[in-house]
Amino acid sequence: MFKQCALACDPRSGLVAYPAGCVVVLLNPKKNRQHHIINTSRKTITALSFSPDGKHLVTGESGHLPAVRVWDVAERKQVAELQKHKYGVSCVAFSPNGKYIVSVGNQHDMMVNVWAWKKDVIVAANKVSSKVKGVSFSEDSSYFVTVGNRHVKFWYLDHCKANKASAPVPLLGRSGLLGELRNNFFCDVACGRGSKSDSTFCITSSGLLCEFNSKRMLDKWVDLRVSERGGSLSLSEHMIFCGCADGTVRAFRPADLHFVCTLPWPHPLGSDVSSMTEASHLFNATADARYPDTVAVTYDPVSCRLSCVYNDHSLYVWDVRDVQRVGKVHSALFHPACVWDLEVNAYVPEEVASGLSSGAFLTSSADNTVRVWRMDDWTQTHSPNILSQVRLTSKIRILFSSETRTGIRTICVSPDGKHLASGDRNGMLRVHDLSSMKEILKVEAHDAEILSLKYSKPETGLKLLATASRDRLIHVLDAEDDYSLVQTLDEHSSSITAVRFAGETLEKMISCGADKSIYFRTAHKTDKGTEFRRSHHMVRKTTLYDMDVDATCKYAAVGCQDRCIRIFNISSGKQKKLYKGSLSEDGSLLRVQIDPSGQYVATSCSDKTISIFDFYTGECVATMFGHSEIVTGIKFTSDCRHLISVSGDSCIFVWRLSPELTITMRERLHRLRENPNTPPSKTSSLSQVIPESSKRPRRRWSHRMGSLEVMVKSMLDLTQLETFAPKKNPSCPPHDRERQSSLGLQEPVVRSVCL
Repeated sequence: MFKQCALACDPRSGLVAYPAGCVVVLLNPKKNRQHHIINTSRKTITALSFSPDGKHLVTGESGHLPAVRVWDVAERKQVAELQKHKYGVSCVAFSPNGKYIVSVGNQHDMMVNVWAWKKDVIVAANKVSSKVKGVSFSEDSSYFVTVGNRHVKFWYLDHCKANKASAPVPLLGRSGLLGELRNNFFCDVACGRGSKSDSTFCITSSGLLCEFNSKRMLDKWVDLRVSERGGSLSLSEHMIFCGCADGTVRAFRPADLHFVCTLPWPHPLGSDVSSMTEASHLFNATADARYPDTVAVTYDPVSCRLSCVYNDHSLYVWDVRDVQRVGKVHSALFHPACVWDLEVNAYVPEEVASGLSSGAFLTSSADNTVRVWRMDDWTQTHSPNILSQVRLTSKIRILFSSETRTGIRTICVSPDGKHLASGDRNGMLRVHDLSSMKEILKVEAHDAEILSLKYSKPETGLKLLATASRDRLIHVLDAEDDYSLVQTLDEHSSSITAVRFAGETLEKMISCGADKSIYFRTAHKTDKGTEFRRSHHMVRKTTLYDMDVDATCKYAAVGCQDRCIRIFNISSGKQKKLYKGSLSEDGSLLRVQIDPSGQYVATSCSDKTISIFDFYTGECVATMFGHSEIVTGIKFTSDCRHLISVSGDSCIFVWRLSPELTITMRERLHRLRENPNTPPSKTSSLSQVIPESSKRPRRRWSHRMGSLEVMVKSMLDLTQLETFAPKKNPSCPPHDRERQSSLGLQEPVVRSVCL
């Protein structure tokens, strides 16, 4: 869940920072550009804050023995690592004088540490008695304030400044005098600026904006007149902005807490945001419209812009220079829940994607939406990232209710790009017309969730759709005959994890499942129509989680529980090769994907890493990480330039492949078009630089493996997807150049789709 401590604004440049898994996204709303900082510890970033001069960024992370890290914003490199917490960091903040960093542990840690970060020492520490939701420094850096449930505490640093001993001194704290508000939950805090520097402002979950005076006494408060669902706070010398429930953001004067205005609401829940091409559309909502809660706000005093994050993972940047004429500068709308599946390289009709073809891809999520994204134009300011949302029409009114959410588990686009098939977790199969977004089929195809969908290739003369489910059944439907049932296959004895078609003249079907079996079937013409008959059945000693077919339709690559990739000959059904599909020593392979040329195979492991292997030799050519949850889908783009991954953390990452990989794939694609029986590309250059598997060390994310390099673009803001490739210094020796490349990847590497 996103929180106020995870959103920050650079007071000098106006950069907006927020986390996406193990990545910090640095968004420039003026230029619609992103830069990225990669947390090499692979731990989820939970809190962040800019230094007063904007040169540094401090981050806190989750997990066991988390670190407080300080990053150089311009270089996007780590400059300090402070490790003293045990169970996670919930809040971090720089002091206004830039000398100190305060970090507050989560409810399992409960420690408050004050760091002299340039010396890498703790100068003061203490414990809190309740979970802390927010922290803020006073303007003169003499104290900071923490808030939580029935908790407002002032921590003083005067005695810390005089401490020259090596051991930290106890941090002196005094509780605020809450009076009749002592039973309130204080969600966020901000110390006053300018003429109100002696005051401290807090917001409560019951919808109250409170002011504490210099004596820590509750001086006054005002009712925000909103529902009781948390709040967030950001202020300047002349304005206080309060983020509240139902998308409400109210502005008040710090001098007297007088109400100034209410900012525009974001898009209503359940609305088709793709149709909102103008800012005025935000004001045309119906009276009974519901809005996502505002969970974090941060103010840019230079550009007078307010950035707001809502609980549906949308981000809006408002121009509040004139509060009577607030304008929308930037918006980005993301999946608010786990992204289950990904469909790439699909032809998308012009009516849907404004002329997009290979530059478009689709994602399905537990939020009951299928979203179409494009990768060729990120310059428009009206948030074109969601071109369409195919929603479950019967669930539209309760779409955002977690109690009834089903989620779209898998999707598949027909080869001609006309139809989109989707399967949900209740076994419901839907088919939409991609031109009109009209639902043309809705049927309860299975008794359990649908795990895999696949259309047959048009070269065989058949237009079939296969659906595989946890109920152990495969249904084959005729797409040319209104998706009538052709055949039901029930050979599997457990969940079917993948089903694929293979064959150019003679249609074949392959399926694998949790019963450790892989079935090979061949289509036969009968008096009743097409019928698939089993030709081979192989059983392994491990669960088979995913499968893909190579470009020649000769081989099937299967990802297994033992982290191995097993290559099967589709004609004979025999296993031809086996090699490790992950550098990790634990976990399972969850996804496998062969590139369009059949030269490389990408895998995702349950340890959240992604690896790329040479399909024929099994050599690992790249490995990377950045997601904070398991990777649920990976696909190569048709131009062989990118690898896209989706995850349970609701993020979409677009990884830019090295030119060497792209050239190799394109050359093989060219040869395949000329001669389908083309042998694989020579990989002698790879084998010379890649160490033996037994000697290969575990690599960090995006670290070079030999001469190959993997880089990432993230799509946290899909309105801008540009690559900022690290500059190589030819004067550096090879060893330093490799290290420089690994660190430099923090610059281009990731653009993600998540908050």
